[in-house]
Amino acid sequence: MNLLPMAKWFTCEKAMKIQITWLGHSAFLFDFDGYRVLTDPFLSDNPAALITESEVCPDVILLSHGHGDHVGDTIKIARRCHAEVISNTEICKWLSANGVEKTLPLYHSGTRQLPFGSMKAVNAVHGSALPDAGYGGVALGFVLTAKDGRKIYFAGDTGLFGDMALIGEEGIDAAILPVGDIYTMGPSESIRAVNLIKPGIVIPMHYNTWDRIAVDIQSWEKAVKEKTAVQPIVLQVGQPVLL
Repeated sequence: MNLLPMAKWFTCEKAMKIQITWLGHSAFLFDFDGYRVLTDPFLSDNPAALITESEVCPDVILLSHGHGDHVGDTIKIARRCHAEVISNTEICKWLSANGVEKTLPLYHSGTRQLPFGSMKAVNAVHGSALPDAGYGGVALGFVLTAKDGRKIYFAGDTGLFGDMALIGEEGIDAAILPVGDIYTMGPSESIRAVNLIKPGIVIPMHYNTWDRIAVDIQSWEKAVKEKTAVQPIVLQVGQPVLL
């Protein structure tokens, strides 16, 4: 487990322990002093995942959009753990119709207060059809802000867009960006995104799950070091890191 020194933030609040664990594809578990936030829990059918849905129990699930490789095991996990699910209105209605008890709808620029701090929805350039081909609203990214001021930007599935610079103006400590190409940004576009956002660190996701989105991640890591002032952190599936 690594400790990442962050030079961009300071606060009068007591710093909390923030642990980030990549579960494969776009699934991450964020642990804020014991409060667990799970994103896009595609686990059971994920060839890159090392755990199944039965091995994780979050307090809240963030669902960026409706595609099957992101909805994944959301319904099973939410039912078993009585977890709240935050997503757009259309997805929340669909989840409620499928037995999820607690949903919190959110749209672009909307904010929810949570025990660890707050969570805001931001733009993502992507589709959002649901697994049953129903309308899944629009895709989202999320900015998670801890009570001590540190910010994590989880981009979800997205292409490059210029307003990433506005997200960066908030002072992002860790950006988690897709790099697998075809369906999202590829390596070169993600480098442009890093330069717009200017986070303290950048963590890649949504790559190497299947051959179609295979990436030479060491070359990407080298490019980030050469073309940006940002520290790349390439996680292994299941590897936790402290922010």
